[in-house]
Amino acid sequence: MRVHDLAPAPGASKSGKRVGRGTGGKGGKTAGRGTKGQRARNTVARGFEGGQNPLKQRVPKLKGFTNPFRVEYSAVNLDTLAALADEHGETTITPEVLHAHGIVRKDAFVKVLARGELSGKVDVHAHGASKAAQAAIEAAGGSLTLIELPFKGEGKAGRPAAKGNQFTNR
Repeated sequence: MRVHDLAPAPGASKSGKRVGRGTGGKGGKTAGRGTKGQRARNTVARGFEGGQNPLKQRVPKLKGFTNPFRVEYSAVNLDTLAALADEHGETTITPEVLHAHGIVRKDAFVKVLARGELSGKVDVHAHGASKAAQAAIEAAGGSLTLIELPFKGEGKAGRPAAKGNQFTNR
């Protein structure tokens, strides 16, 4: 057993020290505050550093902005699509197919990017694509169909619901 292992018995309770109750016992007269001075008279504001610029003023405020309406896409490159077509024989690739093979998360917005090359014809359904990726898919004889985002279209807001709370970006 070491000193740091010592603890009161379970259920034991000891009342706190009562100071400032007269000079008859410990904790009388100045009540543990020393003699005189600002701290003895209980007038120091919280965070006061003796006239030195306090920490809360020295540290700069947060700069920048976080867009609460940002749309996050899961990037899928052409080499991933080519591997999916070659290994699993998929000719039509949708976000559901990509999720079934563990490439993207469920309900993720998929954006096709142009890294790699396509060897065969592939029909791709995605929420977005770069121009280079679209050109590469069409050059290989395939087609790209853009899926409309759920918050766009007829009678919709045109942007996703805001992320964060009332204190975001304040």
